[in-house]
Amino acid sequence: MDRIALDCHTHLAPIVEDALRGLPGVEWDASAPRLVLDGGVTLASPAVFKPEALLAWMDRNGIARAWYSVPPPMYRNGLDEAAARQWCGYVNQALVTIGAPFADRLSPTFLLPVRHPALAAEIVAEWAPQGARFAMAAGHAASGLVLSGAEHEPLWAALDAAKAFLLLHPTSGSDTRYDAFFLHNLLGGPGETALAAAHLAMGRVIERFPAIRFILSHGGGSAALVAGRIARGQAVRRPGADTGAPPMTDAFRHFLVDCITHSPRGLELVADVFGRDRVLFGSDWPFAMGLVEPHAQLAGLDPELMRAIAGADPERAA
Repeated sequence: MDRIALDCHTHLAPIVEDALRGLPGVEWDASAPRLVLDGGVTLASPAVFKPEALLAWMDRNGIARAWYSVPPPMYRNGLDEAAARQWCGYVNQALVTIGAPFADRLSPTFLLPVRHPALAAEIVAEWAPQGARFAMAAGHAASGLVLSGAEHEPLWAALDAAKAFLLLHPTSGSDTRYDAFFLHNLLGGPGETALAAAHLAMGRVIERFPAIRFILSHGGGSAALVAGRIARGQAVRRPGADTGAPPMTDAFRHFLVDCITHSPRGLELVADVFGRDRVLFGSDWPFAMGLVEPHAQLAGLDPELMRAIAGADPERAA
């Protein structure tokens, strides 16, 4: 069994009861356990509240270290700036607190509020000295926010100065056509991630801020499949597509991606498009849509690619 150096994509919901008590829009029931956010979204998977459960799973699967971030329901993208400041202040300190006893193996990935980029830049400056790893929504469909917008320039500058890692993770969309069949997650999420990659590349963000190490979750979503189509649109000068950016088949090689595709052939395509040295191991632990049995689920993968993924640890290689 290949030992896995790093899992770049795990989730923990940090509970520090004294600090959590009284926060607006948050209900915590320790007896369940259950966390209810904004009157509707519920986290009730017992493991997600327990760093010890993550470590036990890592031990069973031969995983040396893990970066952990909050589950996407805890991003709370609808909060106004004042509430987002309060919430991110709680979350990021709580992430440190719950991981401190296990700091040799677990490292926090700090939350950034995608709708408030100036605040996010402040958070980068505050927390980067404790580990320049951050997580943020890949966009915000309800507000039409896109990552190539000028309002995000201060955030990119702060992340670039910190040479930070930024995990981009999709969250729920607003298109009601995805309401059936769990499609917001199964189909909408991959599209959101690809959209983020396209905006960052075609908007030339990755050229202007080359020190940011963007990590696209879930194998980059659908980005690998459409890279050639976008590059063709650039080449034949479809309206608005010719921004001066390199072809997406080249530009996408700037990104890091995790390996969660649930398809060996799909993961081979991801490695071909992004580069075999750009694919990191990620599990999405503890959620069922992730790689909860990674060695079994990746058993059909080319052994050479599996060894490359298992050995990837960009933080320690930097």
